[in-house]
Amino acid sequence: MQLEDKAGQQVPSTQFRTRAGAEWVDVTSDEIFAGRTVVVFSLPGAFTPTCSSSHVPRYAELLEQFRAHGVDEVACISVNDAFVMHEWQQQQRAEGIRFLPDGSGHFTRGMGMLVDRDDLGFGPRSWRYSMLVRDGVIEKMFIEPAEPGDPFHVSDADTMLKYLAPGLSLPPSIALLSRPGCPHCVRAKARLQAAGLAFTNLELNRDYPHAALRALSGQDSYPQIFANGQHIGGADDLEAWLDAREAA
Repeated sequence: MQLEDKAGQQVPSTQFRTRAGAEWVDVTSDEIFAGRTVVVFSLPGAFTPTCSSSHVPRYAELLEQFRAHGVDEVACISVNDAFVMHEWQQQQRAEGIRFLPDGSGHFTRGMGMLVDRDDLGFGPRSWRYSMLVRDGVIEKMFIEPAEPGDPFHVSDADTMLKYLAPGLSLPPSIALLSRPGCPHCVRAKARLQAAGLAFTNLELNRDYPHAALRALSGQDSYPQIFANGQHIGGADDLEAWLDAREAA
């Protein structure tokens, strides 16, 4: 499999067929990239495990960090149709990211990233990569290695942000498991917001059953907070964790 790094070249000139409400809206490469700084990450398919659990969520978490470092837009491209991409964006709650359907693979083929994924029953799909584009010219690409399976090592949001802002201390990835009407959950959210930390709020019965709270945390009380996969605990534990973090 030949995967070409196209840094220094123009992005492919093509047209994306997108949906806005009940209408078709055609968007060109020039409209997306000309005169703008855009971070793109491309992946094998909507609703697939790594794409849904890691790739999209972390870019959504770090969206304000990207904007603070001169990025006008973050875009996700996949060889899927507009209807699938729209539903996936809603499911991911990633309204701040532009989801670009490359249903026929024209853009992906122009990038040299269209690969045969018959091994997964997908057919032609995009190889996983990310890139920084300034005024239509690719400045930097992070291409996953040509190895079996679905490698996910370098096209992540943290790697791209470290390229944009070397030495930047990246914020932790925080998940807060809450329930409606919980005053301690409200307190924990306010404390995280005051600390300037983005977090994913997962709500009981909307996003997970109560049994999942016990399985993940070993607790029955709300909220339960996790940072970078580490269980912090409840609202009081979060206060102590934030105080220690600020004192460090």
